[in-house]
Amino acid sequence: MNLPFVLDFLRQLAAHNNKAWMDEHRAQYQQARAEYSALVAQLLRDASASLEPRLHGLTPSDVMFRINKNDRFQQSDEPYKRHMGAGLKPGGRHSPWAGYFIALEPGGETYIGAGRWMPEPQQLARIRQEIQYNAPAFHALRQDAALLRHFPRGLDMSQSLKTAPKGYDKTDPDIEWLRLKSYFVWQSFSDAEVARPDFPARVLAAWQAAKPLVQFLNEAMAEE
Repeated sequence: MNLPFVLDFLRQLAAHNNKAWMDEHRAQYQQARAEYSALVAQLLRDASASLEPRLHGLTPSDVMFRINKNDRFQQSDEPYKRHMGAGLKPGGRHSPWAGYFIALEPGGETYIGAGRWMPEPQQLARIRQEIQYNAPAFHALRQDAALLRHFPRGLDMSQSLKTAPKGYDKTDPDIEWLRLKSYFVWQSFSDAEVARPDFPARVLAAWQAAKPLVQFLNEAMAEE
């Protein structure tokens, strides 16, 4: 797989983010998508064997996000995303489960992640309830040495309520974690790191370290 080609295409797209340019360079886009798809296919094979059996049978098209922007979330008039991304989750990219994520973007903006970003209210309530009921296990997972070796910043704290969630006391010793609206870890990679032959193995190793956290979240969200 030629990941530098993917990064180079995305770099050009960022500089000419319009439909006319994309139409002119459709062949290069298809090649870049094929190269990225090859990476995702390899990660799916490895992840279904070692991380999540429910990924077995999914194809890259099941987990890759469209490069066209979703109008509901547009913050600019650019019609295309500046990255190629995929969400490896049971049921595919739009399923409600926690899972594993990868997005290639030039300029050191490539990132991998794991967990559940902005779960639905019922899912979020179940996660918070599980943290309250099983706080020692949750803290052991988020502070795990292997997890922090691959995701040094730990859980992303950027999405959080300003006050205690309904039904929780603001003096609860775990309120910092109960206020979170996402339970997600992520780490960025330089373009040079993405170009290295061992990049897929590094992605899988990081996801492996996050597997216990992902399992905790999925078990919490599962309907009884």
